[in-house]
Amino acid sequence: MTSSASFIRLPDLLEGWPMVRAINPQYEQVATESADWLEMFQPFDARYLAIFRKCNFGLLASLAYPNASPDHLRAACDMLNCLFLLDEISDRLCASDARKAGDVVMDSLRNPLKPRPEGENVLGVVFQSFWARASTSSSCSAANRFVEHVQAFVDAVVIEAADRDSNHLRNMDDYLNLRRSTIGVMPCFDILQMGMDLPDDVVNHPKIVLLVDLATDMLILANDIYSYNVERIRDDNPHNLVAVAMKDQDCDAQSAIDYIARCYMQLRDRFLAGFDDLPSWSSTIDKDVKSYIWGVGNWVTANIEWSFESERYFGTHGKDIRESRTIAILA
Repeated sequence: MTSSASFIRLPDLLEGWPMVRAINPQYEQVATESADWLEMFQPFDARYLAIFRKCNFGLLASLAYPNASPDHLRAACDMLNCLFLLDEISDRLCASDARKAGDVVMDSLRNPLKPRPEGENVLGVVFQSFWARASTSSSCSAANRFVEHVQAFVDAVVIEAADRDSNHLRNMDDYLNLRRSTIGVMPCFDILQMGMDLPDDVVNHPKIVLLVDLATDMLILANDIYSYNVERIRDDNPHNLVAVAMKDQDCDAQSAIDYIARCYMQLRDRFLAGFDDLPSWSSTIDKDVKSYIWGVGNWVTANIEWSFESERYFGTHGKDIRESRTIAILA
């Protein structure tokens, strides 16, 4: 039996984007410590352990938080590793079991000193260990937002599981509304605030909310373009915007990607315009807000760089694919 392949061309999603690649100088040491910490709990079988190691979430954290202190970088590495574990476990669960797993996570975050029950899902002890350490180096405001946003992530993961149970493929608007939570970037943005104490009225200012929403959508679009091939192989009905656009617009993968890329560039232009028009409060708050929103924008860069530098989506071919911007789609 022979396999035929068609090819799709990837857009240059860093075109016109001012946040350039930077990496935390503590990357290798902290990333290794974090990965070793998670593996200590033995949460993976051999297959998923190999997948975890190929992802190299310590690299993503070090690109996303290039100026973070060692403590905050460790919190970021641990968080991404934890979210991966939750995502991989919930992907194999029905909606009711995904809810049970999510409840374990939330109980461990809200009660970081509570002894975990014997025989409980490994998520409990893993998230508790992470949060018991990370919360000590976080402002109260950032910590509270983090827990709230993990709850939103858990709730969305349960809805995603229900969609899988019923083989339901959403239209683009419904998909994006759910994906804004399942992508899990809000807890990542909260890590940017760990050393700040931004008031609610600042974080919830319409201009700040808009910038966060724009960056979130850029991350979704980029992630779903890059992950489409591997998700398509794994699932005939993937939770992926390319698949949704193909169904909505009755088009092939290349046309869907081209359409998504045009939407992405519009989001980029709106983010950059908003970044140049930040609201003002006081000199201290203004400095933190600019740092925070720069970090939100840098997450866009970090995600793109990591997508090619890790083996998450393109295996060992990331460098070549980045240069050619072409990938094969097996028929």
